[in-house]
Amino acid sequence: MIAGPGSGAHAPVTRVLGFAEAELPAALAAQVAALEAEAWPGATPGHDPALAPRALLLVTADGTVAASLALLFKEIRHGGRMYRAAGLSSVVTRRALRGRGCGARLVAAARRELAAVPGLDLVLFSCDRPLAPFYEAAGFTRLPGAVLVGGTPEDPLATDGPGFDKEVLAEFLGATGPDGPDARAGAAAFAGTRIALHPGPVDRLW
Repeated sequence: MIAGPGSGAHAPVTRVLGFAEAELPAALAAQVAALEAEAWPGATPGHDPALAPRALLLVTADGTVAASLALLFKEIRHGGRMYRAAGLSSVVTRRALRGRGCGARLVAAARRELAAVPGLDLVLFSCDRPLAPFYEAAGFTRLPGAVLVGGTPEDPLATDGPGFDKEVLAEFLGATGPDGPDARAGAAAFAGTRIALHPGPVDRLW
């Protein structure tokens, strides 16, 4: 689930905080849950512990959560190879602070943090089609024709399912820039394919 992370001038003074989701302080967790409930009414806050969820927050000087997202991790098999993959999930900016660059700053921080994770092969996630240019501007690569298949093998949920209008984006770590050989090889291996992500019944599309 990814909601619109605004961009623009006059951003509040903020800092980025990261926590294992299970260690997120209660006051911050309550704010994150409220932001997610506003963006996705009826959704249950929190993520599957099996995906090693990590919360990344953009917090103002007075302790207000301006934006939040989750980083999720699992191994996937694709094209006969195992990959250690991470994804962005539940990206949301506080409504009153949208349009001030909060989302852009937090996603940039997430990209830097994931790039420093030892042994991580790629970052892979989907978003609503109108948001794809935002994530491309943040450094992610659109995978034309790619489909993420979430849920479980017995109860799959795909990004090309009825009612979805999704784009799949990725970053292939170890590449020398967005046009480097690793990025080109990774994009070729994943573009136009169905990717069996299967994060489980909780985080059905990450």
